[in-house]
Amino acid sequence: MINTDDGQFLVKLARSAIETYLTDGKFLKVSNDINPNLKEEMGVFVTLYRDGELRGCIGFPEPIKPLVEAVIEVAVSAATGDPRFPRVTPAEMNQIQVEVSVLTKPVLISVQKPVDYLNKIKVGEDGLIIEKGVYRGLLLPQVPVEWKWDTEEFLANTCMKAGLSPDCWLQDGVKIFSFQSQIFKE
Repeated sequence: MINTDDGQFLVKLARSAIETYLTDGKFLKVSNDINPNLKEEMGVFVTLYRDGELRGCIGFPEPIKPLVEAVIEVAVSAATGDPRFPRVTPAEMNQIQVEVSVLTKPVLISVQKPVDYLNKIKVGEDGLIIEKGVYRGLLLPQVPVEWKWDTEEFLANTCMKAGLSPDCWLQDGVKIFSFQSQIFKE
């Protein structure tokens, strides 16, 4: 997927995009002479931390935009549009740590019966998307590791992120997708 140098470039790009937007109110423009891999459409999330605590996280789970454009857009959104937090201020930026997660395309997990999900999902490797009707929730692969969840807790928390009951993953009509990510951080 992405090499370490390109990953660090994306982290710097995310920080620069946020700082540019917070000070000038404009989206950062990127030159065309970047690595062609970074122009491919990929899913991406930008997560912001302050003093080790979540401060914002927004992303595109699906590969719908060239990666560099997606990083700029979701970085600004993580800083200014995450409904769980007030907008990041320019003065706060020196206390913010930026993390970029580049995602593989989500794949539907096929099972004979819902309990089989417990054997198909790898905590620490897989991120999850749970869908039921209009409800959809996503958790990145690093989340269950940070919270020390087992597979069942990971499924339950992804259900709740979707606004559903913790055991919705056992119900008919629920779709569960997995994806992997490469994580780059400051």
